[in-house]
Amino acid sequence: MGLSRKRQRELNRLKRGASELWDDQRDVLDHATKVVKEARRQLSNVSREEFVPRVRDLYESRVRPGVETGLEVGRNVAGAARDKVSRDVLPAVSSALGTALAALEVARSPQVRQALSRVARSTSKTVAPAKPSSGPGRYILIGVGLVAAAGVAYAAWQTLRADDELWVSDEPEPPTSD
Repeated sequence: MGLSRKRQRELNRLKRGASELWDDQRDVLDHATKVVKEARRQLSNVSREEFVPRVRDLYESRVRPGVETGLEVGRNVAGAARDKVSRDVLPAVSSALGTALAALEVARSPQVRQALSRVARSTSKTVAPAKPSSGPGRYILIGVGLVAAAGVAYAAWQTLRADDELWVSDEPEPPTSD
């Protein structure tokens, strides 16, 4: 199937236009690549000259002192805790362990076992089990708790109330003549 001359010319013109368009697009893409490379270079320069020094100064003036202070406080707290444990806790624990071991040794003694069994036999025959009763301590603790709750409620009320007479005026009041 053959094309007419007119159609062949239009087709050739269209091919030439497409080829020119492709060349123009390639030139535009080359130019855009150059612009992007230059923008990247400028951004790198600005970052190196402006942003990095500001971040470094901010770090040196605000972050680093806070971190160093926090580390120093942490070291002090750890040292104080270590001293407290070695001075107070370890002696108390070792004393309690020693006492517990001594009590176990005494409890293993055959004489103590015999004495305990004799006491248990004699008391089980004569003494009835004691019924637990509530003493005055329970009521004293309830009273102390109620007084503490009332004190907290009163303090909250004093804090939150709107009383204009609590403020003292800065100007002296003129004397009243009666």
